[in-house]
Amino acid sequence: MADVSSIAPTGSRIDWAKLRRRTIATPKDTAITVFVAIIMGWLVWLALDWAIFKAVWSADNVDQCSKDGACWSVVHARHRLILFGLYPYDLHWRSTLACVVIILTVVLSCFPTIWSFKRLGTLWITAFSAYYLLMEGSLLGMEQVTTDQWGGLALTLFLFASVVLLGMPMGLGLALMRRSSMPVVRLFASLIIDFIRSLPLLTTLFTAAVVVPILLPDWLQGDKIWRVIIAFALFFACYQAEVFRGGFQAIPKGQFEAGKALGLGYWQILGRIVLPQVFRHALPSTVNMVVVTFKETAIVIIIGFFDILASAGAAFGTALWAPYYMEVYVFVALIYWSFIFSLGQYGEYLKRRMTVAAR
Repeated sequence: MADVSSIAPTGSRIDWAKLRRRTIATPKDTAITVFVAIIMGWLVWLALDWAIFKAVWSADNVDQCSKDGACWSVVHARHRLILFGLYPYDLHWRSTLACVVIILTVVLSCFPTIWSFKRLGTLWITAFSAYYLLMEGSLLGMEQVTTDQWGGLALTLFLFASVVLLGMPMGLGLALMRRSSMPVVRLFASLIIDFIRSLPLLTTLFTAAVVVPILLPDWLQGDKIWRVIIAFALFFACYQAEVFRGGFQAIPKGQFEAGKALGLGYWQILGRIVLPQVFRHALPSTVNMVVVTFKETAIVIIIGFFDILASAGAAFGTALWAPYYMEVYVFVALIYWSFIFSLGQYGEYLKRRMTVAAR
């Protein structure tokens, strides 16, 4: 019987002997370790003292705020603006419910039982539709809220979900086109991928938001938010296509030949044999791409969208709250951290799971 410890995932336990050799092996190492620990402890104490022990928490006590402690009163008083932006105040329940739908969709997508084309596609399309119907409202017979009134965390999640939902199949399509046996199709996909990847994301979004309306007639311009989403999704797709291409390259050619020997057609080989393995190999890198995409949604503030960072700026934009910008940005940073850290840890879990499965 194999030793269970021999197949333990990498990074699942701490090598204490190695840690001791690197920290307290000699008197000099011990002194440096103690000094660094004291400095780190002092910095942690200063942060806790400012953020918790001397902080003011309630908006009713704003007069008690001082420079010695954090004034979380600004978050208490302005959190609705940060989370929902310009969305009508009395309709915030719709925006909240829409955000919960997206978050639950991301969580459900992490379970292996959902990992199939039909289930994932159905889940994301249903969730995205529910989000849009709740935010826009008119199709459900409720008060209409146009996209120019969307903002805050709700807009950030909408951009993130839209880019992933549209960009993932676009990326797979570009990857398949780049592997096509037809030279024209292969060259077209290569040009699109290499051209888009050579441009900064901000240039791509600026082109969609500002340049495209100059070149197109009014009836063909569409809503600004949809132009930006399509451009963002294309940018995501070009990078994701390279991730998928790496997954294809990890599949032995014998897999295709075995499928042909069984009498399967090209699309049957692709759907039943190749793509499941491609997604398995590309999954950790795909999670990393999703994490990067969530962070890059903050760029839309430059082209005039009222996302969570723009909402944060408006939250301390009054004379009363102007001195407490640090507290607002810390609150926003914690929101970003909670999402990104969760997705990052999930990516690490997938890597460990794949390492164990490969053994």
